[in-house]
Amino acid sequence: MAAEAGELKLPFIHDDQLTRCMRLRAQSLQQKNAKPQDGEKLLRPNEHIYRVDFIQQHNLRFLRWDIQLESSGKVMVTGTSQHWTPDLTHLMNRQLLEPVGIFWKKPGAKEVEYNEADAQEFGERLVELAKIRKVMYFLLAFTDGLEPAQLKGSIIFKA
Repeated sequence: MAAEAGELKLPFIHDDQLTRCMRLRAQSLQQKNAKPQDGEKLLRPNEHIYRVDFIQQHNLRFLRWDIQLESSGKVMVTGTSQHWTPDLTHLMNRQLLEPVGIFWKKPGAKEVEYNEADAQEFGERLVELAKIRKVMYFLLAFTDGLEPAQLKGSIIFKA
């Protein structure tokens, strides 16, 4: 679905560098047989870090999610409250926001389904965060055979 006049379409950008960095942290702990910090969230193999760049920060109103999945499967989108830097700043569980946006596509289906109430609340929270952030990071977990290459996603706001 194309963004209409007055709409601002902000795409999810896969942050390969940060995803790799966080995987190295998990690998390093495993090799040293060390424990993560108390409350630290380690990236699982099916989890990837994405970012959204807020090219406009004020006077935004959440309109809708534009999530397209090329095949069946499920993706869980979790926002983070942290200002991340790629210097191995640890992600803590308490920095993961509620609610989570869950989007799925059943085998043979054309449309992506989702829990509208949670997705709406999540989108509205993003408007508040956009006022204080130029960039926001998200943890995306792919399940049921879905891969990052099969996702195209954006958040659409009224500007």
